[in-house]
Amino acid sequence: MNHHTPWRQIDRVVLLWMGLLSLAMASQAKADAARQFDEATLPNMIMLMSDDQGWGDVGFNGNDDIHTPNLDAMAADGVRMDRFYAAAPLCSPTRGSCLTGRYPFRFGILAAHTGGMRVGETTIPELLKKKGYRSGFFGKWHIGWVKPDDVSSRGFYSPPSHHGYDHYFATTSAVPTWNPTVTPEGWSRWGNEEGKPWKGGVPYVQNGSDVAENMTGDDSRIIMDRVIPFIESTQDQPFLATVWFHAPHEPVVAGEEYKKRYKKFGSSRQNYYGCITAMDEQIGRLRAKLRELGIEKRTLVLFCSDNGPADGLAKKGVASAGPFHGHKHTMYEGGLLVPACAEWPGVIPAGTATDVRCSTVDFLPTIANACQVESAIKSSLPIDGINLMPLLTGQVKSQQRELFFGYRRLQGGIDGKAIISGNWKLLQEAKKGGKVRLYDLSQDPYEENDLAATSPERLSALSQKLAEIEASCQRSRDGADYRY
Repeated sequence: MNHHTPWRQIDRVVLLWMGLLSLAMASQAKADAARQFDEATLPNMIMLMSDDQGWGDVGFNGNDDIHTPNLDAMAADGVRMDRFYAAAPLCSPTRGSCLTGRYPFRFGILAAHTGGMRVGETTIPELLKKKGYRSGFFGKWHIGWVKPDDVSSRGFYSPPSHHGYDHYFATTSAVPTWNPTVTPEGWSRWGNEEGKPWKGGVPYVQNGSDVAENMTGDDSRIIMDRVIPFIESTQDQPFLATVWFHAPHEPVVAGEEYKKRYKKFGSSRQNYYGCITAMDEQIGRLRAKLRELGIEKRTLVLFCSDNGPADGLAKKGVASAGPFHGHKHTMYEGGLLVPACAEWPGVIPAGTATDVRCSTVDFLPTIANACQVESAIKSSLPIDGINLMPLLTGQVKSQQRELFFGYRRLQGGIDGKAIISGNWKLLQEAKKGGKVRLYDLSQDPYEENDLAATSPERLSALSQKLAEIEASCQRSRDGADYRY
């Protein structure tokens, strides 16, 4: 008889339990590590936007005259969006759409210098706070006044800090793109005098205080001088940096070193092209900093313009909407289509492009998905945008949707609006007595053949859809989405 058998059985049981316990502890350790990894690697978000830069005013869309090597590199290292739309053909409405994921007619900013962002709106920085993000805003705000004592009769005080931003360096509206505190030579519009202080000489506010230091030279560099330290100081938590350049909005002025690069052109092009190149240089500086800090692979960078090229510069042939008809303040493709690209090394495949129609209303749902805060969006809140991550990462190649655009100044007889459904576009021109027009964008991307008279059934169906979206927006605008 083997008297050692029971002890051997006990040893086996003990060893088995110890093994199971070790496996359980290892499994828990892996789960804890995975959870810590997820929290530690929540992606940083950078939203870049230029001002009045047309679809054709960048190298990656085929412009051989304007030098934009850094934007071209960003597009080459990520995805180029060939059919990216601003939510409106002018700045303030589009800016609000970027932060809310909602149509301008829904949140109530229908034109520039009218109203301001309501605190009842849910914004990207407010959502990201729920995941511990630190957020900073830099540049042209234009969806509310940033100085309480400067508010005009058509708007109200609504700075970035009222909408979730922890830190901001902002102007209420446009400034000269070179020496932003001084009215440039030859400029006398908007109540400014050549050589005199621009709007009092202190247009920038940082966290509620006027800024007077480091205010000379290129405005894009002045902005980036504030962005870089913000990013460097935010190494212990994920961040959102919203950078809205003034370039190339009028008064568009370039420094001599940038104008010299375009000496074969006239002065208007020297300033316009030089201003864009100066902005591009700062985008390159930002991309280099991300790589220096080793955080480029966990940072999504989005770039677009806020609307098509400025009316006057486009009509003179200086600014370009590419092959598209129209410009800023029009409901045509040239007023709404803007240059756009996105970069996220290791996540967004390099060297890709899409002609799927995307919009500034898509930023919020896209960022919410990437940053794992989709559940924080109230189910009762109408969000007009869609999550673009499957498209940007190449998981899907097509997307059926409708898009609505609007620009309204009824006191001037302007009631511009448009809807794109599938490949069909219905628009009402944004001018007094504006006509209703219908285009099949699949056959007529440059809007040369109006089908309103020959396709009455299609016209009627799209008119009905447009009326339904507008009615939904009016309900939101009149208070349906806000708590009483």
